[in-house]
Amino acid sequence: MSLDKDTVKKLAHLARLDLPDDELQHLAGELTHILEFVEQLAEVPTDGVAPMTSVAHMDLYRRPDQVTDGNYPDKILANAPDAMDGFFLVPKVVE
Repeated sequence: MSLDKDTVKKLAHLARLDLPDDELQHLAGELTHILEFVEQLAEVPTDGVAPMTSVAHMDLYRRPDQVTDGNYPDKILANAPDAMDGFFLVPKVVE
């Protein structure tokens, strides 16, 4: 796949880049080389290769799910500017 000056100009506009016209042809060549390299990656056989998120296998530490603090809503709601029936009252934001 090769890019021309018009395509690079459109990409620059979408990326909000102000590129001078004399650089468009050079950038078209650079972007074409990048796309050719990406096309080469599609030719690599990946059958039987499991997807991965990291090159090193890692297991995340998981702590037990247990309550360690809390269960005193009266103390928490004492800091609220306005509360009702055990809940914070906030101003309506949807009109």
